[in-house]
Amino acid sequence: MRLNKFSMFWILVAGAAVAVPMAAATIAGTTHPVSVVHVPQGGEPIAAQVAPDGAIHLLYNLGDIPYYVKSSDGGATFPTPLPVVNQEARKEGLQFDAWSVAVGKAGAIYVAMSTNNWQVKLPNVPVGLVYATLSPGAKAFTPVRSLNEKPSEGFSVAADGQGRMAATWLSNKLYANFSTDNGRTFTPNAELNTGYDPCNCCTTRSVYGANGDLAVLYREKSNDDRDMYLVIQDKTGHLTRTRISSTPWHVNACPMTYYSLTSTKDGYVAAWPTKGDIYFARINRKGAVLPPGEVKTPGRSGMRTGLVALTGTDGSTLIAWKRDGELSWQLYNAQGVAQGAVESVPSAGKGAAGVTDQHGNFILFE
Repeated sequence: MRLNKFSMFWILVAGAAVAVPMAAATIAGTTHPVSVVHVPQGGEPIAAQVAPDGAIHLLYNLGDIPYYVKSSDGGATFPTPLPVVNQEARKEGLQFDAWSVAVGKAGAIYVAMSTNNWQVKLPNVPVGLVYATLSPGAKAFTPVRSLNEKPSEGFSVAADGQGRMAATWLSNKLYANFSTDNGRTFTPNAELNTGYDPCNCCTTRSVYGANGDLAVLYREKSNDDRDMYLVIQDKTGHLTRTRISSTPWHVNACPMTYYSLTSTKDGYVAAWPTKGDIYFARINRKGAVLPPGEVKTPGRSGMRTGLVALTGTDGSTLIAWKRDGELSWQLYNAQGVAQGAVESVPSAGKGAAGVTDQHGNFILFE
């Protein structure tokens, strides 16, 4: 484990938290503590979100199914995790993998998953985007079902906390389904725009912005140019699309990469791989890349390995990545200048997850 003065570490022991703080550094008048929290049960982190009340919602894979857990004390402790997949849906040889989690109105939880049924070919298994919800106050998730009834991948779910929800996914094209009733019903499958030509074995990332617009991050493959684009859909349904990557990547093959998109008070922060290197950019509400533009980090990505982009209340950015059994991260100030050295901890699996808590501190899960 390599630490420096910018870190504050939390270690979970048998479901309780033992705090092992390191000194937090002050940079340009601000403090940037970074905590690393072990995932309950030794699971693989997939996604995490902070709700308006400050609660941290964590989704992770363990064995053949995903689990969900909520922390109300900043990740110091977690109650008993809930299985996302109901018992009746589990079958021998069938594996469910989590892709995305969203927190909706009154704390409703939405989870997007996939299965390996393209390999095991069992009957009566939901196809494509497998979906389950946890209603406010409920003790268990709803039975899993297919949201799109179509072979697909690259799943992401987003919620605005007011009852609106979106699911984005790939099936040779970029698709979206929308809900206005807290994720109970959805619009039919439809391409977000028929002119978009996504890299089909990568993924999508979608979030609602602070102004209620939906932002979708994806990789294009037109003419074998694997550029990153951010699509903004406003409340009227109008779409704008902006290329946010500037380093070219021309390759006649899908790079099979994952990436990250997070909403900020003024826009978004995105991180993605290009040619194995990891880049990030801060983006305004209209989708325009802010100065200093695309920033290259010291990070290197593997095939379909996790990325996390987080922002602090002062405009600082934390980029974290998973590679070769380590979770690593680098902190940047509001001007996109690296602060301190790269830090790492051992972490199994390919997934990565993190949040900025209600106090502006960064929390990563390993």
